[in-house]
Amino acid sequence: MRAGFPDFRLGTVLATSFTGTLSERHGDAVERIPTPQRLVDWLAVNGLAVDSCTPAQLDLARELRESIHAVATAAATQDALPASAVHVINDRSAQGRAAAILTAEGKRQWRLSSASGVEDALGVIAADAISIIAGERDGKLALCASPTCRAAFFDTSQSRTRKWCDMNTCGNRQKKARFNANQRKNPGSGVSAGS
Repeated sequence: MRAGFPDFRLGTVLATSFTGTLSERHGDAVERIPTPQRLVDWLAVNGLAVDSCTPAQLDLARELRESIHAVATAAATQDALPASAVHVINDRSAQGRAAAILTAEGKRQWRLSSASGVEDALGVIAADAISIIAGERDGKLALCASPTCRAAFFDTSQSRTRKWCDMNTCGNRQKKARFNANQRKNPGSGVSAGS
């Protein structure tokens, strides 16, 4: 990762990983794509490499990110989908001209047109969001149980009861907070010094 920028939170679901480029939405928000080059970096890490990105394209990406977050949040809480956010997702999906290519190893790879690589990449992300929100994939949308995060994530666990967007960040933070609270309530219940 480039020095001076927060690490990306990478997941296995493209659309919800993209919404994770802004984390801690209800706390001290962390913008993980603060510059056009950081969007280029994120896209490359996610198999959507583009040569460059303009500030206007970064604005389009952030608008898509927030629209996906709004629609995914509404879907997770079984509320009505916000029409303006649905419109943005549909527009980005329709504007992209990416082609799915099958590699010799049997994997899907995206081929973006050279003229509008960022728009093509956003189209792939929007299409991924549509497939999740429309219920076409095995899993369910959920919201992170962390009160400062509340990130939308796609739960593919067997029981569909996952609580955290990422166990290594939000989950561990919450477990540590519970542990510390229990230690304050019961100061003598910790590990003894001789252990």
